[in-house]
Amino acid sequence: MVVLETQRLILRQYRDEDITSLHHIFSDPETMKFYPAPFSIQQTQDWIKRNQDRYRNDGYGLWAVCLKETNELIGDCGLVKQKINDNIEVEIGYHINKQYWSQGFATEAAKACKEYAFDKLGLNKLISIIAPKNVPSIRVAEKIGFTKEKEVFIFGKNHYIYSGVKESNEELLNEWCDS
Repeated sequence: MVVLETQRLILRQYRDEDITSLHHIFSDPETMKFYPAPFSIQQTQDWIKRNQDRYRNDGYGLWAVCLKETNELIGDCGLVKQKINDNIEVEIGYHINKQYWSQGFATEAAKACKEYAFDKLGLNKLISIIAPKNVPSIRVAEKIGFTKEKEVFIFGKNHYIYSGVKESNEELLNEWCDS
């Protein structure tokens, strides 16, 4: 099921048959260097299952990112509930096949997820959990308007929490009046 569409991408729910394409990405050591290790085929299958469960339980999750032109699965991007310091926050997460890095695909997908979360789901705040040395992910977060909020110990190590909030109509009106 197609969830979002951008100029170059389609974001859709994972299907069981996505395992081979996704495992190609998640088994790559360079792509997964900020994770404890590259994923096994079983971990990739579990990832798909977890997200399919999220679709049913939360109404969202990480979605397959596919090129519109070819329908090739090149990564994932989406929304995931995370527990940060005893609070439940919604994270925009993303992984893109390294052969497509530096082409703006992660930013394009993350921006679409941000707009979906704010406009369709009515969320007021989103985060991204990023390893401090993951400069490309930091750049994506900044390009979609997120700023560094804090540093937390999560998933067994320190991470930056980047966040963005929905601008209210009042803030937009004030910006417009001030210009």
